Amino acid sequence: MFTDFPSDFVTRVLSDDFLGGEKLLHALNTDSPVSIRKNPLKKNTELTVKSSVEWCENAFYLPERPSFIKDPLFHAGTYYPQEAGSMFLDTILNQLQLPTAPRVLDLCASPGGKSTLIASWLQGKGLLVSNEVIHARSKVLKENMTKWGVSNSVVTSNDPADFERLPNYFDLIVVDAPCSGEGMFRKDKDARKEWSSDNVHLCTARQKRIVMDVWDALQPGGYMVYSTCTFNAEENEKNVAWFLSETASELIPVESTYFKNGRENIGYYALPSEVDTEGFFIAVLRKTGEAKTRKLTWKKKVDLTVFTNEKLKELYQSAENTVVQWKEFLFSVPTDFLEDIYYLYAHLHTIKLGTEIGEVTQKGWNPKEGLALNPRIQNSEIQCLELSLEQALSYLHGDTFSINAKQGYYLITYRHEPLGWIKHLGNRFNNLYPKEWRIKMRLDR
Repeated sequence: MFTDFPSDFVTRVLSDDFLGGEKLLHALNTDSPVSIRKNPLKKNTELTVKSSVEWCENAFYLPERPSFIKDPLFHAGTYYPQEAGSMFLDTILNQLQLPTAPRVLDLCASPGGKSTLIASWLQGKGLLVSNEVIHARSKVLKENMTKWGVSNSVVTSNDPADFERLPNYFDLIVVDAPCSGEGMFRKDKDARKEWSSDNVHLCTARQKRIVMDVWDALQPGGYMVYSTCTFNAEENEKNVAWFLSETASELIPVESTYFKNGRENIGYYALPSEVDTEGFFIAVLRKTGEAKTRKLTWKKKVDLTVFTNEKLKELYQSAENTVVQWKEFLFSVPTDFLEDIYYLYAHLHTIKLGTEIGEVTQKGWNPKEGLALNPRIQNSEIQCLELSLEQALSYLHGDTFSINAKQGYYLITYRHEPLGWIKHLGNRFNNLYPKEWRIKMRLDR
């Protein structure tokens, strides 16, 4: 009857009363819901919404899946397509007793769904470190965090064990652990082919290593949010119970109207048979003990300097942010966390520091994509060019076309939402949209 699922998985689900047996298997054979989160820093989306995602602010279901790639407002970072179950993180964040300006680590962050959610929840306060160990995936993470348009963001590409260099540093660590992917069987049919009982065991061991490697970086009194997109107890409740036995920690309950309590009341589940999501599990642990004073020290020479160009400082530096320079590149970072930026740079492989605003040249400076996409640090002196839909897609494709404008740099916008830069040369322009971000598909299809 359920021959399109792995036989061992079917046997496990049918024998587990908690999962609801056939009811869950039937749900996994239905169409997946489509959901997005809107960016509160940006104004426009033209998507038709069906209903709200009740457990997350600014989150909505769509009646059908549009072509996100062909929507310039998607590239502008006005919204992020994200699975609704994982948005339960927003409900949890609102219930934790965190400092006003917390230091947060999203450990397994690519492609950026949870990091953009955390960034919106922070509302410009605190500092978010988004990490992805696989370098190619970290570039996607950097792109999505840049498009989301926040400056209190650092992106790194490190193994979890590297965070041992930052003892007692983070107030919150989010570990969306690599897992066997059972919760994605409805959305991704290939996930069914890749599943095996052996892989469940491998994932369970990997998850233990990841959590234990990063545990010392959590401040006593701080929280760890552990999640997977799978249904089995080995990767979920049993792993959480093991974490509790191996660390000085306690399980934190969360008020949940929509999600089901896990086995033995450990964690919470989004089950596609009960709520309009894919499969998702999440639990919260608190590290016990008294908070410790952070010692931000480093031995490595840090080649970051505070930028001193008075004209640029006047435009882009304020009490909230400071412009720092690395080689020829300029970054806007939160002033309150300037020492933290140096500390992180000294200990981790950083690929994004705050907002990259420009590149110093012999003739002055060139603006960078981060400046275009961060509404908090734009200013009235920037020249803008509004494009039509056809022109905007051509721009995002990396094409050039006729524009009537004087020489100089222009911020390209669509529906008054910034997309990026061009440099107009008088009779033509250079398209400065990053090559690695460009639309690869043919636009006439």
